[in-house]
This record gives sequence, C-alpha cells and structure tokens, in this order.
Amino acid sequence: MIASILFIAFAVLLIVGAPIAVCLGSSSILAMLAQGAGHPIDTIMSSLPRLFAASSSKFVLLAIPFFILAGNIMEKAGISERLINLAEACVGHVKGGLAIVCVVVACFFAAISGSGPATVAALGLVLIPGMIKTGYNAPFSAALMGCAGAIGVIIPPSITFVVYGSIADTSIGDLFKAGVIPGLIMGAGLIITALLVGRKMDLKRMPKASGKARWKAFKDAFWGLLMPIIILGGIYGGIFTPTEAAAVAVVYGLIIGVFVYKTVKPKDLYRIFIDSASTTATIMFITACASLFAYVLTRARLDIAISNGLINFTHGSTFLFFIIVNILLLIAGCFLDSTSALYIFTPLFVPVAQALGIDMIHLGVVMIVNLAIGLFTPPVGVNLYVACGVANVDLKQISKAVVPLLIASLIVLLIITYIPGISTIFTS
Repeated sequence: MIASILFIAFAVLLIVGAPIAVCLGSSSILAMLAQGAGHPIDTIMSSLPRLFAASSSKFVLLAIPFFILAGNIMEKAGISERLINLAEACVGHVKGGLAIVCVVVACFFAAISGSGPATVAALGLVLIPGMIKTGYNAPFSAALMGCAGAIGVIIPPSITFVVYGSIADTSIGDLFKAGVIPGLIMGAGLIITALLVGRKMDLKRMPKASGKARWKAFKDAFWGLLMPIIILGGIYGGIFTPTEAAAVAVVYGLIIGVFVYKTVKPKDLYRIFIDSASTTATIMFITACASLFAYVLTRARLDIAISNGLINFTHGSTFLFFIIVNILLLIAGCFLDSTSALYIFTPLFVPVAQALGIDMIHLGVVMIVNLAIGLFTPPVGVNLYVACGVANVDLKQISKAVVPLLIASLIVLLIITYIPGISTIFTS
C-alpha cells in the first residue's frame, strides 16, 4: 500500500513536469501521511525538520559548496579560455583537432568545476562555434560538448562522488583516486568516435602553432593547470581531506583570479557568491528530499525487500548483478539527476554488493559512470539541453547526433564494469 502510494505519486508528479525535488519530497510526504493515518498530522510531520537537517548537515557534504564556489571563481578567472588556447596550440593542427581539444579541455576543466552542466556552459560558448567552423555540423558539435561535459562527474574532484561517499560511508579520497582512469578512458572513447565521425566530413585543419606560441599558451594556463594538481595531490598525499581540499581550492582560486590573472574584481565576488549559493541550495534541497524518499523506503522495509529480491534473482552472480545495476541506472539517468538517483539506488545496491563481495569503490565508479551517461541521454539529459541552447539546435537533432557517442560510452561502461582493476588500481 505504502509502496504503491510512494511510486505512483512520484510517477504522476514526474509526468506532469514537477521539479525532481518536489516529486521526491511530495510523494514521500503523501506516503508518510498514509502510513500514519489516524494520527495527528503534526505528529507525523514533526520528523521532517530532523530528517532534512540530518541529511544535509554531514561534514563531507560541506565539500559541495566549496567545490562549486571554486569552480565559479576559476571560470570567472578565465581559466577555460586559457585551457582552450593551450589545447589548440598542441593538437589544433590535427584533422579533427578541435574535437580533441573539446574533450581534453573538458577533462582538465572537470578537475576544476566537478560539474557536468557547468563544464558544458563554460566551454561550449567557445568550442561549439569553433568546431562548426572547422567542418563539424552543429548537432554533432553540441552533442560532443554535452558528452565531454559529463566527464566532469567522473574525473575528481567530483561532487557526485562526494554524495555517493556520504551515502555508502566510503572514503571520498579513494573514490577520487578511482575516478581518474575511468574518466580518461571515457574521454579517449569520445575522441576516437569524434575522429571516426569526422572522416565523413570535410574538416579543416587549424594552422600549426610554433614552439614559442605553445610555450606562451602553457605559461598562460599554468596556474589553472596547477589547481587540480594541488587539490588531488593534497588529498592523495594525506595533507588534507577532500572537504579541506575544497576550501583550499577556493582560496587558491581567489589568489589566482584576483592577484595573478587579475580578472576577478571585488565587484564580481557578489555575483560569484550568489550563483554558488543558488547552485548549492538546489543540490542540498534535492539531497534533503531524496533522503526523505530513502527514509520512507526504509520505514516501509522496501529497501530490504528489494535488496533480498536482487540477491535471490542474481543467485550470487556479480555479472548478472551489474547487468541489473547498469540497466536500472541508465533508465533512471534519463529522468533523474545524479543526486536523486544515488539517494534512491545506493541503499538498495550496497547490501547486495556487500553480500556478493563487490568492492564499494568499484560499485561507486560504475554507478557514477552510469549517471554521467544519463547527463547526455534523452529525454532529460541536462548536458544536452545546455548544449542545445549554446549551439541553437533542437533536441531532436542533438539526440540523433549523440547516438555514436552514446554507443562508445556504453562500451566504456562495460569495460569499467567488468574489469574492476581499472577503478581500484590506486586503492587496492
């Protein structure tokens, strides 16, 4: 009964276009009211403030606003343009070189922003028109940018890994280590696909940069390139925790933006703080509502029933378990944001994975890669919508253009899923 109310209410709200946080929160409250029928409403609802506070006040989640703020500061500092100039100087002269630039710069910027849509928005304004000029059509240029931006949730520091780590009680530092190689493999898959697609197009080559020009581009981008090295080096070296690293990133970004590049003015800080607070509030509201949804699942013992059902269905087969995980998350990624999906599915998958002897780090990477693919999977791929707006193409055009890139990403997903060592090589 409770399960029916929870899922039917969620589905109806999702279909009518309600924001995902509203879908999760409202369906949970309806289920709680039904479960507590006959009791005073204020008694039933008295647990809401406690649940919301408990879900959003974890220390590890403090990394989220800091990483968002650091990304906004570095974006305002002009680091994206400097990274683009460096990549163009190195590989721009290769046929299809700008597609390589798109993916390579997305990988670097991912290590600064930690957000897929932010990466697309920051880089797309420059790279999508550039790819169109060199011969790629607009839909494919936008699709590639949308896919490349999704690497932002795989390559550390990743906000999504912070969320998973807080739910699964897993080391965020180890998760960051585990995301490096899968993110690079995803980038390589996109580059190979873009070059293969480009063979059918009349692509122009950019002029080859001189050694002097490359050195100048490197010097301009040096301080931006140093940021992820400081963040990840500090975490992996045990100098500071991921949460402390996020705060260090903010301070470093301010120093570089204000005193080195001198592109961040005091008057810009107000808008940077407002944008960061708005994004953080959105994520934390989703986190609170998703936690409430997970709480109702637990109270109704649906999580135990589903987990036991998965264990019985898989008959101890990790191969079959990961097939189920991938299918469910790929479908969920079409409709849910990564934070909501993690809060719903992580409590269901973790007990099963532990029973099957699966490494929690490996499970986390597989889940995050699935949800990264969801960022550019129609009909609700957030990255695709951002790229559509930049390239001025419609969803139908970009959905068709993204197919070869989606196929390549699914191949990478299978490799990461069934070769655990790719994810755990730095953590085992």
